Amino acid sequence: MRHNTFYSPGTAAPQLGVSPLSWVNEVLHHLGAGTTAEQCLREAAQAGFQGVELSRLFPRDADALNLLLGQYDLQLISGWYDGFLTERSVEAELEAVQQHATLLSRGGAKVMVYGECGWMAENALDIPLRQRRLLPADRLEAYAERLSRFAEALLRNYGLQLAFHHHLMMTTETFDEIALLLNACSPDVGLLLDTGHACAAGFSYPLLIDAFADRICHIHLKDVRADRLQQARASDWTFNQAVLNGLFCVPGDGDVDFAPLSRFIAERGYNGWLVVEAEQDPAIAPPLETVTRAQRYVARHILAQESLA
Repeated sequence: MRHNTFYSPGTAAPQLGVSPLSWVNEVLHHLGAGTTAEQCLREAAQAGFQGVELSRLFPRDADALNLLLGQYDLQLISGWYDGFLTERSVEAELEAVQQHATLLSRGGAKVMVYGECGWMAENALDIPLRQRRLLPADRLEAYAERLSRFAEALLRNYGLQLAFHHHLMMTTETFDEIALLLNACSPDVGLLLDTGHACAAGFSYPLLIDAFADRICHIHLKDVRADRLQQARASDWTFNQAVLNGLFCVPGDGDVDFAPLSRFIAERGYNGWLVVEAEQDPAIAPPLETVTRAQRYVARHILAQESLA
């Protein structure tokens, strides 16, 4: 299996970034209401991070965004994209992604986070977790073919690696679903490894490392509180209820074991971005304090082995 374009084992150390989700929520707009881009970026830099992912807080003009990030010596890591290739043609998706991909490319990002928002229920994040709408097996092959062609065009046209995000309540939540899709796709389709979404979906994230190490081009460091996960499943919370009730947290605040990830980084020479990400209520988890603690945890417990490799 070939290595993806932006992952060259052993050539450099991974970079550590943070998602603005610790300051504002992209869906639940009352979380972090009133927060400014300047506060988010100032505190991200103060906490010791090298870059940030895109946020609704930030301008969508490339020159304005680059100027703003430059004031805080931060890089643009990537940005989430709502994809609909389960239903749209590759041509239609390429037209839809043009503005977003151009912004990422001009901002210096090398990957684009792709979340499949087609086929899922319109209000998927507000229905009980067990009521997720599953992609029919007979649609998988055609979907994988479209996703592969889209990823190839994204790389050719914008220099962006597609980082497919497995995600609760979307088309690929379980390990078996992720494996079936990736095995049907071309190597142009990279994988975003999300430790929290794997745990919350009921499988151990090292399974993805074992099966798809060469596809991992982006990593979200998300932790999960085991007691909240048990309650979420038992009470059939919605995704948004789980977020509001504290299911997710930053690395070190929950129960995910990050030792396998540390070994992967050290042994395989992963040199992409590691992104601290946790959907939390900033009124309960003050952003600066929370992400600073997370940055120190990652440096001591996840990246420490990398320096010894």
